[in-house]
Amino acid sequence: MNPILKNILITVCGAFVGASVNMAIVMLGGSVVPPPSGVDLTTMEGLAAGMPLMSPMHFLFPLLAHAIGTFVAAGLIARFAASRHLQLAMIVSALFFVSGLQMVMELPSPLWFNATDLVLAYFPMGWLGFKLGRK
Repeated sequence: MNPILKNILITVCGAFVGASVNMAIVMLGGSVVPPPSGVDLTTMEGLAAGMPLMSPMHFLFPLLAHAIGTFVAAGLIARFAASRHLQLAMIVSALFFVSGLQMVMELPSPLWFNATDLVLAYFPMGWLGFKLGRK
């Protein structure tokens, strides 16, 4: 297979798998740490309205989801890409970072969570996924 095509396909597949892992962990988090009573997590408006009622424990699973999703995506890319492993892992990390930045801008979440999420969950986990996923 053409190496450029292989890199494109593995990057798209890695991003898809990482996003799926992210979503699975977020969904699991709702059953492990139930939302405060009366908070509707199915809409952005309900989520934004319920933010002040959430404890730090409610932010654990979103942080883990962002970090593990990025880690898995970067690791898959580092393992299966034809070349440019680090660059492609960082591209997918940047993609996940941009989506995390969008959520930070849309939701009134606590500053400590925003800072921790944006600083630790994307590029460091992408680099770690690259390091552990290399051939």
